[in-house]
Amino acid sequence: MVNAVETDSKLPGVSTQKTFLCTTHDVVENSARGFDNSVPSLFVVKQAGKFYVYLNRCPHAGTELNWSADVFLTSDRALIICATHGALFVKESGLCVGGPCQGKSLQSLPFVIEDEKIYLLDHQNNLN
Repeated sequence: MVNAVETDSKLPGVSTQKTFLCTTHDVVENSARGFDNSVPSLFVVKQAGKFYVYLNRCPHAGTELNWSADVFLTSDRALIICATHGALFVKESGLCVGGPCQGKSLQSLPFVIEDEKIYLLDHQNNLN
């Protein structure tokens, strides 16, 4: 659940807003977790111990990717899949490797992990 918003000002004169998404334990290996109550809708993928955060929007149709809550991956869990047109995306890069938007990419969102908690960094300027 997206809820806590904090301000981090480690650099003088610079303020970065961060929003708590979940703990690192909330996303199991080789899976994805969606946050449709967030603005914008987004999802987190965990692959080989690393996390990736993407805007939940297909670069082709502009629709949300998931079939239903937290269902973002192909049945073999190898790729991210768009429920609308079946476009296939690499988990680690968001690159479309099959379907109508081949060569385009999902929009990654900046995040930070602190004390096993995943925070989305100020993303208002990254949604174009």
